[in-house]
Amino acid sequence: MGSKKIQRIIISRTDAIGDVVLTLPLASLIKKFLGSETQVIFFGRGYTMPVINCCDAIDEFIDYDSFKDLDETGRTEFIRRIKADAIVHVFPRKDIARSAKLAEVGLRIGTTNRIFHWWTCNKLIPLGRKNSPFHEAQLNVKLLSGLGFHESLSKEELARHFQLNPRYELTEKIKTSLSKNKFNLIIHPKSNASAREWSMEHYKNLISQLPVEQFQIIITGGEKEKLILDNWVQTIPQQVINLSGLLNLNELLSLLNNSDGIIAASTGPLHIASALGKYALGIYPPIRPMDPQRWAPIGKQAEYLVIDRSCTSCKNLPASCHCINDVTPRMVAERILQWKKI
Repeated sequence: MGSKKIQRIIISRTDAIGDVVLTLPLASLIKKFLGSETQVIFFGRGYTMPVINCCDAIDEFIDYDSFKDLDETGRTEFIRRIKADAIVHVFPRKDIARSAKLAEVGLRIGTTNRIFHWWTCNKLIPLGRKNSPFHEAQLNVKLLSGLGFHESLSKEELARHFQLNPRYELTEKIKTSLSKNKFNLIIHPKSNASAREWSMEHYKNLISQLPVEQFQIIITGGEKEKLILDNWVQTIPQQVINLSGLLNLNELLSLLNNSDGIIAASTGPLHIASALGKYALGIYPPIRPMDPQRWAPIGKQAEYLVIDRSCTSCKNLPASCHCINDVTPRMVAERILQWKKI
């Protein structure tokens, strides 16, 4: 696009919350590289908007759900009205890529691994994710080479670029769930089938190993998981607080921001908490590309547990994934008890 200065740039990532969180550092890096006056627009799914709006480096949110059902003329005009000088296709979508070209967005950055990018983008980055040794957040940064940004950043360096700042007020149900003199630990057992999950029996065993006088345990989960979690909560100590299915995303962000730590699989709340600098322990299978090498939580107090061996026997059997359950409740409890001592 010649020497024209980029004043407005779109980051396009229209998938799940955890993926979105790991994309947020791009906004800060763009402003650092192109100048703080550069306006960053995030193109995402409507349900992820509360997370995106918490990022201080993002100036505007554009809802993909308002775009996807338009005809081609409508989609092109939708993109044209944004008046962007550039777009970075972090999560490739053919409809967005085509509309960005038809709307004559000047710089259109995509990867060589998507055939449709060859005719919709004018800056192609050689980037394959599935077998890469890099973390997802590091792979996202590689796309910025299309702007001339060629730095390789460690996960520790990227943790300083989330700029996540929830401003949502604490509701009464959250206030009454938090303890003033105990370690507030969130357990988020399910993942909406987006990741391998530790067994509910292991979570039950873990809770029994955490001293009740030291820990306030709060269970969270989505509406679709509420029935499973409600039934399971009947089998664990009564002092555990069950908020599954009761929080919208704004409230969950407030809870995470005011809690001390979280235990979860590789799912959105884990990545949010780690980005907020909370104690965050992810439990992972040793299976690429689901392993921590690609999806570990990033943050100053983020950790993960995974069995140190390769596993292929349950790669296609998520419901009976024994390798993630070889991480024992005792191993998890020891990590959490260390947090309480720090």
